[in-house]
Amino acid sequence: MESQLIQFITLLLLLLVTGVFFGPWLALHRSLHLFSKEEFIKITKILGANLGRPMQIMMPLCIVFMLLSVISFPQKSSVGFYVMVASLICILITLIVTLTTELPIVNKIREYTIETLPANWEAIRDKWVRFHALRVFPAILSFALFITVILHIV
Repeated sequence: MESQLIQFITLLLLLLVTGVFFGPWLALHRSLHLFSKEEFIKITKILGANLGRPMQIMMPLCIVFMLLSVISFPQKSSVGFYVMVASLICILITLIVTLTTELPIVNKIREYTIETLPANWEAIRDKWVRFHALRVFPAILSFALFITVILHIV
């Protein structure tokens, strides 16, 4: 029962984290290039302000509960166990991309004004878009892998 509760909490947190990554990607990825530089700065600042604090709590909690799910998984030599480990690895990839690329870009943009925006702002925006996509897909894969174990598909 304890293992099931841990897995339930993990699934809920993983759903929320994946949704936070997927939502902006779905809403902005294909159209971000259509926004003016003023709009780009404003959107980035608002998203950063709205998502920063919640993700500082949800992402570490999600990883901790995923680790607890792996540790408490009863059949350590089963396919399900290894799929759950792969799910954890995928979400760790999203964390690495977030900390090494995404957050540094967002933190720079937060400091920009229309007057201080660098001439290569579109290249910065495009890099953010590429790396955001790079973290969305491992997050989705992590969720898919985890839920296949929970639903006993593997």
